[in-house]
Amino acid sequence: MGTAERAAELLRALAHPVRLQIVEQLSAHEHRCVHELVDLLGVAQPAVSQHLQVLRHADLVLGTRVGKEVRYRLSDHHVAHIVLDSLAHADETAVDNGSPQKRAVQ
Repeated sequence: MGTAERAAELLRALAHPVRLQIVEQLSAHEHRCVHELVDLLGVAQPAVSQHLQVLRHADLVLGTRVGKEVRYRLSDHHVAHIVLDSLAHADETAVDNGSPQKRAVQ
């Protein structure tokens, strides 16, 4: 598989609002467990777990078991840059199109 194909796979893995929010949270806080992400995102635990599975399968996040919890973190800083730049671009586009709201950086 070539570079463009691998990049397309990475973007497909990120192509959901909840997964973008998970990556955003993991970029702001080095480690998070599922229940923290559930509380922060307001998404049901099974859905968060499924999105984490997609991100793990794409090697974008890593999980480490600590007692009964699994703590998740980003696999590398490039993932955060891709997501944060995408969110910033979406904000700029919304503002350019007359949207009155600006995304709060978390």
